[in-house]
Amino acid sequence: MADIADDLLKEKNPPPLDEDDIALLKTYGLGPYANLIKRTEKDIKVMAKKVNDLCGIKESDTGLAVPSQWDLVSDKQMMQEEQPLQVARCTKIINANTDDSKYVINVKQIAKFVVGLGEKVSPTDIEEGMRVGVDRNKYQIQIPLPPKIDPSVTMMTVEEKPDVTYNDIGGCKEQIEKMREVVELPMLHPEKFVKLGIDPPKGVLCYGPPGTGKTLLARAVANRTDACFIRVIGSELVQKYVGEGARMVRELFQMARSKKACIVFFDEVDAIGGARFDDGLGGDNEVQRTMLEIVNQLDGFDARGNIKVLMATNRPDTLDPALLRPGRLDRKVEFGLPDLESRTQIFKIHTRTMNTERDIRFELLSRLCPNSTGADIRSVCTEAGMYAIRARRKTVTEKDFLEAVNKVIKGYQKFSATPKYMVYN
Repeated sequence: MADIADDLLKEKNPPPLDEDDIALLKTYGLGPYANLIKRTEKDIKVMAKKVNDLCGIKESDTGLAVPSQWDLVSDKQMMQEEQPLQVARCTKIINANTDDSKYVINVKQIAKFVVGLGEKVSPTDIEEGMRVGVDRNKYQIQIPLPPKIDPSVTMMTVEEKPDVTYNDIGGCKEQIEKMREVVELPMLHPEKFVKLGIDPPKGVLCYGPPGTGKTLLARAVANRTDACFIRVIGSELVQKYVGEGARMVRELFQMARSKKACIVFFDEVDAIGGARFDDGLGGDNEVQRTMLEIVNQLDGFDARGNIKVLMATNRPDTLDPALLRPGRLDRKVEFGLPDLESRTQIFKIHTRTMNTERDIRFELLSRLCPNSTGADIRSVCTEAGMYAIRARRKTVTEKDFLEAVNKVIKGYQKFSATPKYMVYN
């Protein structure tokens, strides 16, 4: 055998090696000739690819078998033979964890039945209260089904992380610290709370004038944390039919409990969290029911689990006292108007990516913007850029900023929401 291997290697233009020849070379430990083996293996792969291309066989991107191997006739026949299943709910398990287990199922609008399991299901797959698929003849359980959650609730989960970080939020250092204490500390260092024997705060209400960074901070939290982040706008929970809004809230918290850790952010919560009153017409009854369901889920009979709740509003005076009490929303964080130093920092944040001249006096610009919010300052920077574009320049000058301040801060004074918020507060 060794002689045959030597003969193979002596040839100047050796013929293509088959698998037996390669195995032979590997067996006799021909280390120096490893390159020959690798080259031959590569040649075999190339030839196999050519053969497959000629036959019309190619790797599938979808994970399905290649089209040349499909048997559509038998697939259609199998689909016709399979009976469609009915959806039922398993309400009770009789003789659980034994060989003769029976299951009480409730088929909606038909009846209740005591049934067994199908061939493809094991007893460990079925739990009390879960939805199952049953056949139409013997009503045997054929498949466990996932919990029914409204698609509109599922779509509230934030899949892609926002591109906002804590460094992009100016003038809110104290607010960021308070938020991180509630959200990040219990998730990263739960042992500190266990040692002290206290429960970490579970809810935060962010309130303040419009444009001070409440929603921006929530986006930064979503970027920072690996937990599931669910964003709900208050008006999404206002539904036409009785009980629909409350059902959505229940399903929302059911989905949140199924996650390892979850943050639920209610934006513009005053849409549904208003104080209860009776107008005699029953117009706001459904909104109040939705709010009461949120109150129950926050601190009701069932444990909330590892769910943090953030809420944002610019009308804290209209919220119901039951929603604001400690235990439901433990922390109230006010986002006030930024001071001079904070306004300067916000100017620097928004001009980081802009082509500006050197030595622009941001502190002077900040002094010219008293009682302005972060949103106002961002608008000033955008307007300064617009002045530069009109003049067909590639850099923004200090004069552009001064003209933008005159236009946005002084010209739009009557549109500012800050004085109105101060009256409510």
